[in-house]
This record gives sequence, C-alpha cells and structure tokens, in this order.
Amino acid sequence: MTTTTMSLKTSAIRWVDVIEYPETGVNSQILLEDANCRYMLMSLAEGMHIAEHAAPHNATVNAIEGQGVLTLEGKDLMLEAGVFVFIPATALHSVKAVTNFTFLLTFSERVADAHH
Repeated sequence: MTTTTMSLKTSAIRWVDVIEYPETGVNSQILLEDANCRYMLMSLAEGMHIAEHAAPHNATVNAIEGQGVLTLEGKDLMLEAGVFVFIPATALHSVKAVTNFTFLLTFSERVADAHH
C-alpha cells in the first residue's frame, strides 16, 4: 500500500525512521507530492527487481543505502549510497537490488506529451 509520509508543512524526516524493507518485492512510500513533483521512497528486498518500463515523466534516482543496478536504455549503472541518476521521460529502465536497497525516486512534471 502506498501512503503519503510527509505533508507540505513537514520540513524534515530521518531515513532511519521511514525505511522499511519488505520480505519480498518493493515497498514504496510517497513522501510528498505537489502539483509538479512526486517524491517516493523505494525499498527493495535483496534480489528483488522492478521490471523494465518507461514513464511519461523525467525522474531522478538518489541512492540512500544498499546496492542496486539500474539498467537505463540497456546500460547497467551501479547504485549505492551517494549515487544520483537522471532518467529522461520515456527512457526504458529497470532496477535490481543486489542487497536490501533504498532510493529516493523523484518524478518531475510530465514531459512525454509536451509540445515544443
């Protein structure tokens, strides 16, 4: 189940207080959402993965703890604490947890159907 953890008035949380690993699969928590962005905390149990997909939004991945592999347009990128990755809208990507792995996923405004 997805829940919203913070309100627009909450200024800070501690990762240790909100990271929860599922026994299998993925635990996702919407930390905050406004008209332009959605901030989601994603925690994957060791060995779990998010299947390849594309989204209509630009996104960023900010690795918090553990290790994972992001496959972005066929290229593997190692993820561990401190790694930040930009994922363009409509880019095919998947994630696999090497260990228990948590990252902050941020979706920005929808761009896939924008007219330039």
